[in-house]
Order: sequence, then C-alpha cells, then structure tokens
Amino acid sequence: MGPSGCGKSTLLSVIAGHLSDDFNYSGHIEVNNTPIKQLPSYKRKVGILFQEDLLFPHLCIWENLAFALPDQIKGSQRKIDAINALKNVQLDSLAYVFPEQISGGQRARISLVRMLLAKPDVALLDEPFSKLDKTLRIQFRDWVFEQLSEANIPTLLVTHDIDDIPQNSQTFLWPLEIDHA
Repeated sequence: MGPSGCGKSTLLSVIAGHLSDDFNYSGHIEVNNTPIKQLPSYKRKVGILFQEDLLFPHLCIWENLAFALPDQIKGSQRKIDAINALKNVQLDSLAYVFPEQISGGQRARISLVRMLLAKPDVALLDEPFSKLDKTLRIQFRDWVFEQLSEANIPTLLVTHDIDDIPQNSQTFLWPLEIDHA
C-alpha cells in the first residue's frame, strides 16, 4: 500500500520482467526458490491482473481465454479447456460474445480466469478492484481471493484501499529503491 508514485506498480513490473529500460534496480527475485531476474518475462510464469481487463476486442471470450493456455495444449483442446473454464465460473453463456458486449464486472472476471488458465506460479494484482463500484468491488474482490486461494497461487497485491487487503493475509512494507536512468 502507498500513495500514487511510490513504486507499487513499478515493483510489479520488476517482478514480471516488464520494467522499462529507463529504470534500474538492484536485488534478487525468486519464485518458488528459482531466480527469475535474468529470465525474459514470458518465461517467468507470473500472472498479472491489472485495473483494465486488457481483453482482445477482436477475439470472442473463449478465444481470449484460449490465448492464455500453455503452449502444450493444442488444437481443439484449447477451445474445450477455455469453455470448461467458463463453465466452472458460471460464465459459459459468454463464450461466443465479444468483450464490448459484456459488463465491466464480467470482463474483470474473464481477465482473472484468463490469468489462471496460464498456470502462473505467482499472481500480481495491480489495483484490479479500483474501477469497480462499491458493491461489485466487494463481490469481485472476494471472488478473486477465493479463486487464487483455491488455485494455491501466492499473490502480491498493490492497492490504495486498505479494504482490498484480505483478512488473514500477510502485509509487508519494505523500502523499494528504484533509480530512474
């Protein structure tokens, strides 16, 4: 937690391997006792859920989900797995619609399902609840933490809102030094 501009999202970019060349950092990053600092972002097995849903507008919902599936899942199995994932969260009626045809809350849930289908070793949440109205925010937040807990995925959340922090979670504050090159 912290104010805007203190480095919360930058920390997530460091972990995910998306840090701009304008920045430098020092330190060591491990996921499951494996150093990942030298790995390209696509090999880090880090899932990210942003404020924006970032769904591909030209793909229907099942295609958006299939995009995240690991490469070893081939052919028609990709569609089957994507539609089964939608069934598991009671959203299978959305399989053939496009992102602009569904609500913001539905797009947010689809984004989480897409991240989970990628089978990340760790999840990063970059203020994913901030654009939702209060009622939907509470429901979606609880659902997100339930899904991540069931999948047993360690999660790092950055937020402005103390209410976003799940009960019984560990909260860490540490100095983060990032030098702008």
